[in-house]
This record gives sequence, C-alpha cells and structure tokens, in this order.
Amino acid sequence: MKTIYFVRHAKAGGQEFSAALTEKGVEQAAKLVDFFATKPIGKIYSSPFKRAIDTIQPLADFKGLKVEKDDRLSERVLSGILLEDWQEKLKQSFDDFDLELEGGESHSAGMKRAVSIIEEVLASSNDHIILVSHGNLTTLLIRYFNESFGFDDLMEMTNPDVFEIIVGDEKAMLKRIWDDRV
Repeated sequence: MKTIYFVRHAKAGGQEFSAALTEKGVEQAAKLVDFFATKPIGKIYSSPFKRAIDTIQPLADFKGLKVEKDDRLSERVLSGILLEDWQEKLKQSFDDFDLELEGGESHSAGMKRAVSIIEEVLASSNDHIILVSHGNLTTLLIRYFNESFGFDDLMEMTNPDVFEIIVGDEKAMLKRIWDDRV
C-alpha cells in the first residue's frame, strides 16, 4: 500500500511564479505542519513556484526532509494572455482536453505531466509521499485516480487543500482530508 497526499498551496498574493504567501497563507503553512506531524512522510515533491515551496517548507523542516522541486507539478497555464472570461475558458478546457489557448497548455499536455510524476511516485520505494501543486494541476493529479473529478471540484477546492490517495494492488481510495476551518 502506498499513500500519496496531494496538497494545493496555501493562500498566495498572486498567480505569478514568484508570488508569495499572504499572511494568512503563512499561518496555513504552519497549520499544515500540525496536520501532518504524526503522518510518516518519506518524500516531498513540490512545484517550483514560490507559493508552493513556501507552503510545504515548514513541514519539510519539521520532518527533516528536503523539498524536491519538480517542474511537472507547476501550474497549468491556461493562456499566455490575460483573459477577462478566464473562468469560462477554464471550464471549456475541462470539456475539451485538447483546447489550447494562445500561449497556454492543453489539459491533455498537463495530464501527461501529471501522469508521469504519479507513475514515478507509484514505482518508488517511498510509501508516504506529498505532492504539492496548484489547483488546476492538482485536479489533473486526482483525475488519474478518479476521471469524474473536474471543473466543479476545482472550484470547490480551498487554499490550502489536502487529498489522500491510498493505493492498493487492485484499487485506489481518494478522500479529501483537509478541514479548511483548521
């Protein structure tokens, strides 16, 4: 059995690569330390975006682990241009996985990245692993195990959010375990 935790980053002050956590996000990152304190984490992979690293670094320090930065966990870029109707375009991308907007990445391409890291993690010797990413890519990571997970689920996710996947020989059990009142 293998347990994988998908963590969506804490509250940040923007979407750019260097966006820092807000004051609330820093508090949330500290709460993640308490949340995972008794869980036997063996490895942590994170998007290289500052907000993702800053979300999980306090836990890594507490556990004495190194955060392995992995570009495959970077957020999926919907478009390289500012879209006023970005949320409608995002919804369309869930209906058409090959939809690729100018300067953006299709869901199919993002899913390929997600699948590659999940397969690597499943083949690894570590049994308790954290993957830290962003809302859209976390949705794709979860879709690997549950194809019905989609746009509406993404819109209901919180910052941070935590999902636990327990993978056995024949099946995987997915459960949201973060209580955003924490």
